[in-house]
Amino acid sequence: MNILNIVSSPRGDQSFSIKLADGIISKLQEANPGSTITTRDLATNPFPHLEAAKLQSLFTPAPDRTPEQQAAAKHSDDAIAEVQAADVVVIGAPLYNFGIPSVLKAWVDHLCRAGITFKYVDGQPQGLIKGKKVYVAMSSGGIYSEGPAASYDFVAPYLQAVLGFLGMTDVTVVRVEGVSIPGVQDTALEKALATLQLEPADAAV
Repeated sequence: MNILNIVSSPRGDQSFSIKLADGIISKLQEANPGSTITTRDLATNPFPHLEAAKLQSLFTPAPDRTPEQQAAAKHSDDAIAEVQAADVVVIGAPLYNFGIPSVLKAWVDHLCRAGITFKYVDGQPQGLIKGKKVYVAMSSGGIYSEGPAASYDFVAPYLQAVLGFLGMTDVTVVRVEGVSIPGVQDTALEKALATLQLEPADAAV
């Protein structure tokens, strides 16, 4: 099994999304000895945010691209190639101001390529990244899975929507939440990992 680990938190060892993602990967490795892991740390090596060169490169034939456009296109090509090579994608997604970190949004923007990762058929979108299992390791200081704050969660709904648009419809969101709440934070990670049940295809040795 090829596992792609997407890191978006800058907090390193203090990050609950990283700890949760590591726990998910450990379970996958236990079930699938010999699995390979590729880690893309967006916090330390971010993809550039959408800029003119990237947008222009997508509408310019490869032989006609300037060096700047070639570099912009390569970022997108690399992101897509890593996802295409993976069987399982684990995305660490802390909730920042009700949404995902900007570095994670930039990575998603580089994945979205008309004619490569999605297309329209008879006016309907069709995702072209197929056969992937995705785990979203979501962390939050408060409780967003239910209760009055649930409507402020724009992490899980957004990632499920945009990944599904690209063809990755098998998305499991695992939440470590309440990490800033006394009495909840100490057991939050343990409870999050306890909710994870690997699907048969992911647990096959």
